[in-house]
Amino acid sequence: MTNSKRVVVGISGASGAKYATRLLETLLLGGHEVHLVATEYGRQLLHDELGVTKLNLSQLTPVLASREAELTNTRFFVHPHKDVGAVIASGSFLHDGMAVIPCSSASLGAMATGSGSNLLCRAAMVALKERRPLIVCHREMPLSLIDIENMRSLALAGATLCSPNPGFYLHPTRIEDLIDFTVGKVLDLLKVEHALNTRWKPGDAAPL
Repeated sequence: MTNSKRVVVGISGASGAKYATRLLETLLLGGHEVHLVATEYGRQLLHDELGVTKLNLSQLTPVLASREAELTNTRFFVHPHKDVGAVIASGSFLHDGMAVIPCSSASLGAMATGSGSNLLCRAAMVALKERRPLIVCHREMPLSLIDIENMRSLALAGATLCSPNPGFYLHPTRIEDLIDFTVGKVLDLLKVEHALNTRWKPGDAAPL
């Protein structure tokens, strides 16, 4: 696939595990390479919201379970969150962007202050210094001044803040529609083509 991308996906401990698994599924079905890192609380989130006990395709994206042997170690890689020496922690590892989805306030603060105490934050710092896209989907609310200042610091450093705020002009009828809206926006920011129904069309406007 000539237009395939290499994307780093980070999962931290804010509610919204389904955003992450849908992003993984869409990227892998689209023929892209994915490098996944989940913090300790990110793994807890996956367990609590989706029943995931292992970071494998059978549990993360059941639709791809039959292709697990094919994809694992060819286009799908899982990195331990404590391994700050993993390839995604190096600027020499070329990729097309990183998405932290969902992003907790704790991880937001760690990234904003340059803390590389775990692999997710270290990979994010590297994305910023190498001027690669870093998409941060902060999922907590309401926001404290600390959150706002951390967002400001990340935005000034080059990150894109992409809060999971769905648009309702597409008349969603399922939870999956709302999830796809956010995932589609993340894919757009990563410049990854997709077929998710997330776009405004002129004909959608209501008559006045």
